[in-house]
Amino acid sequence: MDYTKSNVQYFSDVNKNRLFTRNNRNYINRLGRDVLNTLGDVSLLDIYLSKGKTVEPHYHQNAAELVYCISGSAQVSLINPFTNKVENIRITRGQVANVPQGWWHWETAAEDQTHMLAIFDAPYPEYILGSDILARTPAEVLAKTYCLDKTKLQETLRPLNNQTIIIGPPDECSQQRSEEQKASHQENTDGYHYYRFK
Repeated sequence: MDYTKSNVQYFSDVNKNRLFTRNNRNYINRLGRDVLNTLGDVSLLDIYLSKGKTVEPHYHQNAAELVYCISGSAQVSLINPFTNKVENIRITRGQVANVPQGWWHWETAAEDQTHMLAIFDAPYPEYILGSDILARTPAEVLAKTYCLDKTKLQETLRPLNNQTIIIGPPDECSQQRSEEQKASHQENTDGYHYYRFK
């Protein structure tokens, strides 16, 4: 970096560089060297999540990730490839969780208005997302490899709509689950009253 040039940048507003928006309470901003050219070999994601929303399972093949909780709380989960065990790390304001390079991981907000920074030791972290693997691997390959029913598998994966999810579940899924829970509660209540007054 030639710090004598006129295009040298020392300031950026992360709020103006959106990576992904699920809705107005669940979104991710980003900062990389392409935005702030003096940044060096580091980058970050500025993550906002509401309770129950998850940054989908993924891994970074070229970067480690340090997740810092600014507000709210979250669970950072990762699979240790040396033990094949899932580690669930609860973080609250001022706490961090470290995800080594190449480890499969995800973050879930434990409360509304959770705000986290994901800091990477690479200027452009690469990533492979779970939804891309599931949606783009042919169903017949998954079915044959894992001895699964192809038709049931296709039906199970249909809601992905061949889309990258990034923050899940999608709002449509949350609304559908809410309606199903209300219907289930109503059935249970109706059944209870019927049994009680029979």
